[in-house]
Amino acid sequence: MVREFELRKEVVLESGPEQVWHAIATAEGNSAWLFPTGDLHPDDPSVTTWDPPRRLAVRLPAADDGSTQSFEYLIEARDGGTTALRFVHSGILGDDWHDEYADMTSIGWDMYLHTLSEYFRHFPGRAATFVAAEGPAVSAAEEAWPKMLHALGLPGTPEVDEVVRLTPDGLAPIEGVVDYTGPSFLGLRTADAMYRFHGRAQLDMPIAVGHHLYGPDVDPDKACAGWQDWLSRVFA
Repeated sequence: MVREFELRKEVVLESGPEQVWHAIATAEGNSAWLFPTGDLHPDDPSVTTWDPPRRLAVRLPAADDGSTQSFEYLIEARDGGTTALRFVHSGILGDDWHDEYADMTSIGWDMYLHTLSEYFRHFPGRAATFVAAEGPAVSAAEEAWPKMLHALGLPGTPEVDEVVRLTPDGLAPIEGVVDYTGPSFLGLRTADAMYRFHGRAQLDMPIAVGHHLYGPDVDPDKACAGWQDWLSRVFA
């Protein structure tokens, strides 16, 4: 049985429409708050609306089971140099999709759009190196999230605005401010990075990290390998 879903989000950003367009339509912009997706162009088959810097819509090709997803971004300048971004994620899910996909995706978009807001507030115009790694299959269990927090040196989920020090074994300590928490989500902001930890047990998927490092001279391969090794050892 196929299922339709639609998620609507809105966030006001401390930036102009042109900068918001860059953040959603380019690989460099995506890396600063989401993950690298490649530059979009008006002649891309997936692009259904291209109206910079006001509206962008993308529809993914349908899979064999008929499932497909669409993403629409509506950008509107506001007073005081701010911009409202209205976002719609909709689609059709086939039988192979997890029943909780839409709910968990909604929570995930809350985190990503918060990260975009934090980017314009604290790191405007700075390019990022995106660092991603995924834990082994055993980290898809509910008990994996508190185990990961313990391995980071945390007794539990900290509060937003709390200053913490993460001590992942084999990696440099990380000191920063907690800027986001949620069900199996943790965000930490430092002077030159935003660290993001994702628990995905409800989707039967392993824990993952997706960090945005704004400092110079970051070796992405080394950074990804370091976090991958850490996750593998935590859940060995």
